[in-house]
Amino acid sequence: MAAASYHWLAVMAALVVALVAGLPAAGALGVNWGTMATHRLPSGTVVRMLQDNGIRKVKLFDADPGPMDALAGSGIEVMVGIPNNMLDMMTDYGTARDWVHENVSRYNFDGGVTIKYVAVGNEPFLSAFNGTFLNVTLPALQNIQRALDDAGLGESIKATVPLNADVYNSPVSNPVPSAGRFRSDIADLMTEIVQFLNQSGAPFTVNIYPFLSLYGSDGFPLDYAFFDGTSSPVVDAGSGITYTNVFDANFDTLVSALAAAGAGGLPVVVGEVGWPTDGDTHATAAYAQKFYAGLLRKLAANAGTPLRPSQYIEVYLFSLIDEDAKSVAPGNFERHWGIVRYDGQPKYPMDLSGGQGGNAAPAALVAARGVQYLPRQWCVANPNAPDTSRISDGVAYACSLSDCTALGYGSSCNGLDAAGNASYAFNMYFQVQNQAEGSCDFQGLAVTTAQNPSTDACNFTIQIEPSAAGRRRRAPVAAALPLLLVLRAVLQVVL
Repeated sequence: MAAASYHWLAVMAALVVALVAGLPAAGALGVNWGTMATHRLPSGTVVRMLQDNGIRKVKLFDADPGPMDALAGSGIEVMVGIPNNMLDMMTDYGTARDWVHENVSRYNFDGGVTIKYVAVGNEPFLSAFNGTFLNVTLPALQNIQRALDDAGLGESIKATVPLNADVYNSPVSNPVPSAGRFRSDIADLMTEIVQFLNQSGAPFTVNIYPFLSLYGSDGFPLDYAFFDGTSSPVVDAGSGITYTNVFDANFDTLVSALAAAGAGGLPVVVGEVGWPTDGDTHATAAYAQKFYAGLLRKLAANAGTPLRPSQYIEVYLFSLIDEDAKSVAPGNFERHWGIVRYDGQPKYPMDLSGGQGGNAAPAALVAARGVQYLPRQWCVANPNAPDTSRISDGVAYACSLSDCTALGYGSSCNGLDAAGNASYAFNMYFQVQNQAEGSCDFQGLAVTTAQNPSTDACNFTIQIEPSAAGRRRRAPVAAALPLLLVLRAVLQVVL
């Protein structure tokens, strides 16, 4: 009887996977797979999760052999990346040729990796980079495409540059999509890049973030960030079009800029678009679910945008998995973009078909299978500590080497009391250290417990068992918390 039940469950699971994989919007979607985490899910587990959800495109930020090897034979289309710190090297053609040979040609075999694009850099023209990559990006792009051509791969694999939407804008005097132009300080360079992409048959790749429009402007209307209509539409007198969401307006501003640069028909790939779930007042699972529901309905309907109506848009959601070792320089939300948690568990219902699957309610994503966790124990503040005068130092230390962004204002754990703040910080450090002996002590201020201290709003993590690759090369926390957040946590504990 038990064996028959297991067989029936296996058959049903396979049927669900087959149905999801056949959904039209899911097949057209891509996701960004970032790996800046202290504990990475095994690459094979991630690839299986992509397949289980019918996701057939993935964007990588480098050519890490772990994900690349796992993608071999999967049939998933790949955009493989070259990090910004390698762009200068790619201005030498020999180096670019060697990179293509090592990271593209070697996977070009029957049953290998289906590489579709090479992403040359990642948002290299951000103003925060102070022009570091202005003189190397175009030569690197040209050399990579030439190397692909020389390897006989140029017809099927194209080199592109994922760019932030800040490379174009509309003038303050006329802030509408039809007035879109490339940023004045890089206009000539952008025109050269656009013309090269047009000649090589590559798309323009852009990252569009409605959440960041909301985050960066106190007066930005909340409903304009979503797809359900707005009380504050933007009327473009130049085109006669009324815009009801910022995604369409942003995309069409780029379309206008491309036309002004002489490449109005250049295909556009949205390399990143998404909504975070923690680290800010508007970074919540409810808002993320709402945003994706509207975006996926739009993509499933091939609705396009007003300047490119009824046109398929290739989109890569940002991102697949939370990354607890990313820099928080842009904001505490930066570690919470995933549609699944650090362990591959879905955060909210999400219908990748955009409503085409016939479900009355959003379907759940298929979770990562076979995930192994560390033992069920947590590290919390010791209620019997004889001296708590140094607890602020302990919290600051723990947060500098782990992820305490959920403690920030407007975040999921912001409602904890002083003891809860300390416990959260101690536990995050304890888990990052793989629950190693001595990592839950803090001079007698912390103790381990088998009782889960999580609340309805705030999850106290149990980390996943580190993979072999993770044990060999555990990712460091990219940046300590901003001083303001650390001080805030310390002050709450002390007070």
